[in-house]
Amino acid sequence: MKITISAIKADIGSIGGHETPSKAVYETVRKYVLENKKDLLLDLFTTYVGDDIALLMTHTRGENNSDIHKLAWDAFVAGTEVAKKQGLYGAGQDLLKDSFSGNVKGMGPGVCEMEFDERPNEPFIFFQADKTDPGAFNLPMYLSFADPMYSPGLFISAKMRQGYEFTIMNVYHTEGDKVIKLNAPEEIYDVAALLRDLETYVVESVHLRATGDIAAKVSTSRLHNIAGTYVGKDDPVALVRLQKLFPDAGEVLSPYALGYYVAGDNRGSHNTPLLPVKTHSIVSYFDGPACVSALGFCVHDGIFTEPVDMFDHPVWERVREKVSDKAIEMRRQGFFGCAMLGMNELEYTEIVDHIKELDARFVVRK
Repeated sequence: MKITISAIKADIGSIGGHETPSKAVYETVRKYVLENKKDLLLDLFTTYVGDDIALLMTHTRGENNSDIHKLAWDAFVAGTEVAKKQGLYGAGQDLLKDSFSGNVKGMGPGVCEMEFDERPNEPFIFFQADKTDPGAFNLPMYLSFADPMYSPGLFISAKMRQGYEFTIMNVYHTEGDKVIKLNAPEEIYDVAALLRDLETYVVESVHLRATGDIAAKVSTSRLHNIAGTYVGKDDPVALVRLQKLFPDAGEVLSPYALGYYVAGDNRGSHNTPLLPVKTHSIVSYFDGPACVSALGFCVHDGIFTEPVDMFDHPVWERVREKVSDKAIEMRRQGFFGCAMLGMNELEYTEIVDHIKELDARFVVRK
């Protein structure tokens, strides 16, 4: 059976700043979809991490379907009205356009969709990140699909050994989707050369070369490209299929134990280690650290099993301690040096106007 999994998320209002959506807003979004899905959806699961609400939906209408996207958009609009009535911070923050135009891409909400022929056993992980941007998934995608140190299936499995095709997008090109396709392992150095610049080049998708099957998908929206100014971090989501043709759960999850540094944290302007958290975790330390949750599912005939929280395990408690120490140590450096992002990212904030004012006061000493 060919199905589509659509993950669409948005920040439409939060309690106490950027911490978490209210129960009323969350329930409004969930109930709106349930009451209006009609014959559109096979199944629905809703969740949140930090201040972002995510809709995980299955259907048979393919990617970029206008009806599916409008259902999600209208649900977030309904939730925004409740957020405004409650006086929540950032009500409707990610809804950057006034009206729906056929597709939520380029309108603010993050979108991650994959269409495939469902296997008899179809496990996958839904990743949801907060207080960071799409490049946060660059390193784990690279390690899981190209590095046998983290993914031994690359030399154990006959099909995996043939490698994966990475579709990488230049997210600073705003006139259209500017992408390149690179094959691992032959072009692994080229993949690495691009993915190291996680603000410009991001993994959009990964395909198994042996069969062409979709293996992973990442939302790629950059909010400042849409709004022209800083309106919050992009808070990406990702879908990764597991087992047989693809890496297993351990190979997909193990890179997150690194606590590697990404863009995010307070005002979206700092470098921060990515913290693996349990689902429904709030964000509070310096509006961070940037965090990611992981829910494991199986899907059959388009119907989800109950999820398992992949980061709810004693080992991840130790990881959280280590990553938290890294976050605290980095924040002790304040604004200085690599603790904050470069001016190419800060140019979307109000600091650029202050720099221009100061620049006018410079004199050339004779």
